[in-house]
Amino acid sequence: MSNTMQILSAEFEALKSDLIAKYDELGMRASGQWAERLSVQSGENGAGILQESYGDQLEFGRKPGKQPPSEAIEQWLIAKGIAARLEKDITISSLAYLIARKIGREGWNREQHGGVNLISSVVTPERIQSIIDKIGESQLNELTTKISDYLNTLQA
Repeated sequence: MSNTMQILSAEFEALKSDLIAKYDELGMRASGQWAERLSVQSGENGAGILQESYGDQLEFGRKPGKQPPSEAIEQWLIAKGIAARLEKDITISSLAYLIARKIGREGWNREQHGGVNLISSVVTPERIQSIIDKIGESQLNELTTKISDYLNTLQA
């Protein structure tokens, strides 16, 4: 693995760790599925962080429109301990359906529930520039070594 890829991999692993720390700091963990499934993928052409499909909703909220699946909300109710505190008047599935219907009608604004900017507070333009600078320096060093090696072969 080239030095550039090692830098990219290390930087993206650091981003992943910082995203998980911010996720916990904002009190967003319920099942923990988002953090557990966050992964770094790196290859010859670069690196990236893969997340659950609902990750953008953790950052931006959800616009009104299609109703989310009640099953996901049931899991959230259980993970947050809300299901255990329910009165006997309503079942978990009924409450999950009502919440899903309300989210479908009104959307969901993360700002009202512990903060936004989960991703954008960690993956900042300054941080991206820092990664670019490190990679640029690494590539310059690799190119300088290649040129030096080539010049040494000419002298032999």
